[in-house]
Amino acid sequence: MYDLAIIGAGVIGTFIARELSRYKINIVIIEKENDVSNGATMANSGIVYDGYHSKADRMKGNLIPRGNEMYDKLCEELDVPFKRIGSLVVGSNEEDMEKIKKLYKKGVANKVPDLKIIDREEVLRMEPNLNPEIKFALYSPTCGITSPFELTVALAENAMDNGVELLLNSEVIDIKKVDKRFQIITKEKQLEAKYVINCSGVYADKINSMVEEAPSFKIDIKRGQYLVLDKNAGNLIKNVVQQCKTENEKGILLIPTVHGNLMIGPGLEETNDKEGTETTAEMLNSICKKAIKTCPDIPLNQVIRSFSGLKAKGDTGGDTGDFIIEESHEAKGFINVAGIASPGLTCSPAISELVVKMVKNMFQRNEEAFIEKENFNPRRRKVIRFKELKDNEKVELIKNSPKYGRVICRCETITEGEIADAIHRNAGATTVKGVKKRTGASLGRCQGGFCGPKIVEILARELEKEMDEILYDNQNSYILTERE
Repeated sequence: MYDLAIIGAGVIGTFIARELSRYKINIVIIEKENDVSNGATMANSGIVYDGYHSKADRMKGNLIPRGNEMYDKLCEELDVPFKRIGSLVVGSNEEDMEKIKKLYKKGVANKVPDLKIIDREEVLRMEPNLNPEIKFALYSPTCGITSPFELTVALAENAMDNGVELLLNSEVIDIKKVDKRFQIITKEKQLEAKYVINCSGVYADKINSMVEEAPSFKIDIKRGQYLVLDKNAGNLIKNVVQQCKTENEKGILLIPTVHGNLMIGPGLEETNDKEGTETTAEMLNSICKKAIKTCPDIPLNQVIRSFSGLKAKGDTGGDTGDFIIEESHEAKGFINVAGIASPGLTCSPAISELVVKMVKNMFQRNEEAFIEKENFNPRRRKVIRFKELKDNEKVELIKNSPKYGRVICRCETITEGEIADAIHRNAGATTVKGVKKRTGASLGRCQGGFCGPKIVEILARELEKEMDEILYDNQNSYILTERE
């Protein structure tokens, strides 16, 4: 029996697992997909917000500043890219100015450092490619960007390095409270745990309904669609740039990525489909039209891919839209961490601290030991990024490991050695997209058109499988089939 089971291996679940791995307790992460970060986290914008959007009296407003300030140390420990590039909310009329003033007041209430409203001259000095009709902006220097899927992989790996178990392909179909423990029934097996943390994203209401006769919340879903431009467009914008929010929707953002691309979006729409991650021509065209209003010179002929992700908003019957982080009133020992929509990525390290306090209280309530480990290691083994090495370092590395001398992904300069290493780490890659998440192979202009077959070959060899057993991403996403 486990001391604690975490359902869901997105950024929230893995952050909590990593934080709890500091303690002498037996933890398992249960994930229905065949990899970590296969849900909303994979399609996150990667923005680490600074706190001027949320009201100070909400949980979001309280958690954003703490979460934001934690990222520098966390990403350094986990060897994950993170950059503080700043953000601009731009406007051009009196209505926009009123909105920006309100955002400024929220930011001050949330203690966002160095927040200021700047004029047209300073806006265009910072971002000369923006529309010259922009007259002012709210500038925040502490906004950052990261790679959410790389972060989640790193969190899962570090948690496993510190003793956490990860069960993939394990969809939870029922949970029963028996005496002082929970029976967790998956499609493959049955587990038992003293405590459970529900971090299952858009499925959080479904999982919660397994332990509550009168469920305390439901999840409303919005689909956000994005476009990614080639690295040739990556230097067009230096800050995260956002349009003022309109009455009906969030303004389109221009987002530099940590990998050097430019991303635009999201185009948001409501949906009831918990698996509905398709994109539509109508929404993508709408995103382009709106983005051009902010930056007329966006080279839309350099779009290399589009994608969408689902945002889970909690509905507790009141009009709050806040996070749901609480122990179930019906099933003691069961914690819901639900409705973690934007800015969930930003808040996730602070959420993990909060949940650890809740878990500690539950252990103490039941007079159980909750003791820190003496040998907890917050650092994961450094990732070799071949293209970032100096020439003499590359030569020495290839001498010791010839696989690093074979470039597989030419767009991103990713070597066979990097791919093999990503496969053999804890929480390692088992699919083509898993390799993509961990190394960046096939993230470039050709989107795997040239390197994809070679990645399949490497996965088959390293995992000791046949090539037609290798998946692109989710279960049954086979790339090769037998000839008829």
